[in-house]
Amino acid sequence: MAREKSVLLEIKDLHIEGRVDEKWIEIVHGVDLTLHRGEVLGLIGESGAGKSTIGLAAMGFARDGCRISGGSIEFDGMELTSTPESDLRVLRGSRIAYVAQSAAASFNPSHKIIDQYTEAPVQYRIRKRMESQEDAIELYRRLRLPNPDEIGFRYPHQVSGGQLQRAMTAMAMSCRPDLIIFDEPTTALDVTTQIEVLAAIRDIVDQFNTAAIYITHDLAVVAQMADTIKVLLKGDEVEQADTRTMLDSPQEEYTKSLWAVRSFRSAQKTPADPSETPVVSMKNVDAAYGDIKVLEDISFDIHSGRTVAVVGESGSGKSTAARCITGLLPPTSGTIEFKGEVLPASYKDRTKDQLRQAQMIYQMADTALNPKKRISEIIGRPAAFYGNLKGADLKKRVDELLDLIELEPRQFYERFPAELSGGQKQRIGIARALAADPTFIICDEVTSALDQLVAEGILRLLDNLQQELNLAYMFITHDLATVRAIADEVVVMKDGRIIEKGPKDEMFTPPHDPYTDLLLSSVPEMDPDWLTTLLEERGVDNVGEAARDHQS
Repeated sequence: MAREKSVLLEIKDLHIEGRVDEKWIEIVHGVDLTLHRGEVLGLIGESGAGKSTIGLAAMGFARDGCRISGGSIEFDGMELTSTPESDLRVLRGSRIAYVAQSAAASFNPSHKIIDQYTEAPVQYRIRKRMESQEDAIELYRRLRLPNPDEIGFRYPHQVSGGQLQRAMTAMAMSCRPDLIIFDEPTTALDVTTQIEVLAAIRDIVDQFNTAAIYITHDLAVVAQMADTIKVLLKGDEVEQADTRTMLDSPQEEYTKSLWAVRSFRSAQKTPADPSETPVVSMKNVDAAYGDIKVLEDISFDIHSGRTVAVVGESGSGKSTAARCITGLLPPTSGTIEFKGEVLPASYKDRTKDQLRQAQMIYQMADTALNPKKRISEIIGRPAAFYGNLKGADLKKRVDELLDLIELEPRQFYERFPAELSGGQKQRIGIARALAADPTFIICDEVTSALDQLVAEGILRLLDNLQQELNLAYMFITHDLATVRAIADEVVVMKDGRIIEKGPKDEMFTPPHDPYTDLLLSSVPEMDPDWLTTLLEERGVDNVGEAARDHQS
């Protein structure tokens, strides 16, 4: 028997305003949206299109500095624009759930993960505490979290970013809501884990006849998830169609431009001279957290003006290798050399100049920039510390750095991070790293949280800066499209070991190690049948099977 496809959510002529310089400016201009039970609507568009703002409005919610100024939002017969806030809070906790992009900023750091899962089901008397804990463990298993019986009893800081994102997806499902808003839920996940999370989300939506709004900048992902796609630009609807029609024959030029992004490729470089001393050289490095060994016999070189991409699943050791290079995690054996000289294992024993020459750009600009400091202070602090600059000289240096990252100094000097877009924040993170005048920069998933148009701009900027300043990059990423765009060499890691390494062209040309093959085959394609076909090829008939350890 066919399932009921009644309308669950209907938004008509939605207008939302944002407060800018003490004035209210309209940022969403009369958008309409209809969602049936069991259906998934994909919202796509570049940063600032209004995707998240509209997703939050579907809950009757407007973030700080915004207000719903017009239109109707009807959820299962309830008009949310006139529903009391106390009733909306109950609705959001039980019947509408939200999965945020940044799990690290969404969890309470002082409570265990499973306690945060059980809070809503217990509060709304859906399940008792022990039943809710058992339910949590089952969902952790479905989402392929390691040690599902135990991981929930850890604190948020004790798990990886990808694991925390999956735990938040499970938490959103705890009350089996009628509607889930997924706001970029897989941006922090490696490609193999992403497949299983996407399969789990699809299974939950189908099993419980749940409706979902899936917000993403990844067009290949939305192709696997959505029944219908709505394209947005600066608060306006550009076009909407069922997924296959939208992918095969988009009507508007803007939509066609989205389909054509990620065309950037850095210029082909000559191979590194073997006789040239590398900027950074890891030699037979082992590392451990307590008694748990996390890196084993890691060796690779990074030369001036070149980019080494380090790829692998969450927990493979990519970021741990970077921590060893920066001295945050002293190796248990092996050495790290900088321009031929052995670095002290701990950053505490390194000179100011050694610290200056290795800088880092972080994945989540939202949490990496101090929200209480102006842009001039954020960039100026390392310039003052490492360059001994002050007064007019310091201001001149900050202006130069803003020019380097292609932001107008007069417009951005006095702003706070909250007044910037995601792409602008990431550019400030780049400027802060450059302020120390380094020779080596670690780029840790710097484009994963950005829409594809903005991400391409960041990659072009990094490439231009590398050519201009002869910088060496270590590029930590799970996005193989980014690897193709910017890398010169590739290091593939798994379980703390290097599986393969070599020039980019060789790494993308068969034959590969089976694990590298797994990574390459797990990159989503712009085909609505891709995920289903892939799961079938791997012998996965359901999410329970998808949750098995793919390494077995």
